[in-house]
Parts: sequence; C-alpha cells; structure tokens
Amino acid sequence: MTITIYHNPACGTSRNTLAIIRQSGEEPQVIEYLKNPPSRARLIELIEAMAMTPRDLLREKGTPYAELGLGDSKWSDDEILDFMLAHPILINRPIVVSPLGVVLARPSEAVLDILPNPDIGPFTKEDGEVVVGGKRVV
Repeated sequence: MTITIYHNPACGTSRNTLAIIRQSGEEPQVIEYLKNPPSRARLIELIEAMAMTPRDLLREKGTPYAELGLGDSKWSDDEILDFMLAHPILINRPIVVSPLGVVLARPSEAVLDILPNPDIGPFTKEDGEVVVGGKRVV
C-alpha cells in the first residue's frame, strides 16, 4: 500500500505524523513539500479530497500570511492557490494520502483514520504527550 506524506522536517506535528505512519508498519513516500511543492492541479486534488477550501488549508503561523494580507476575505480561492504556490510555507501540513483517504494530520493522530493498520499501541509524541487508540491520554 502506498502512503504519501507532504512533510516539513522542521515541524513537530509533521515529524510525529511520520513516526506514527512508520509505527503502523508502513514506509511512506516522503515529499518535502517546501523543496518539491505540489503542482497546482495536485494541490487542488488534495484540497478537494479533504473536502476543504484553499483558505481552510492556509497556514498562518511562521508564514507571510499577515504580511500578504491573506486574512482579508477579498482573496478568491484561485488567488489563495496562487499565494500557496508562490510561498509553499503557506500550505498547512502534514498532508497524508493513502488508499483509504487524504487527511491534514493536525493533530498528528488524525492520520490513524486513513492507515491500513491504525492499531499502533501507545505512541509518545515529541512533547511527551501519549496517544492510545487515537486518543490523547492525560
């Protein structure tokens, strides 16, 4: 089964998601989307598969979101896509694709919904948070 993760190795959520996929027994195709951004057509496919809008996929933190005025509702979906393609850091991550679906894995355990073997047992995130059965343990 082929699983693909659009990954940013500098992002803890992305690293946790990749670790969860690997703990499930899968070795995904890893696309560092900042180095190899998806094409416009592929980005549209991903957004549609997640039942989102381009605005839903915009990342604000650590991006030129505010500088570009992307909080303004004047921007159309096509214009937001243009911004994302010009500045891939605006694409929220990690996006994971499997034959069972496509998900923005925020939080990282959301990836369990589309893994063929989601029963990974307890998983400890980088911040020490423990996830069991897709639920945080407090």
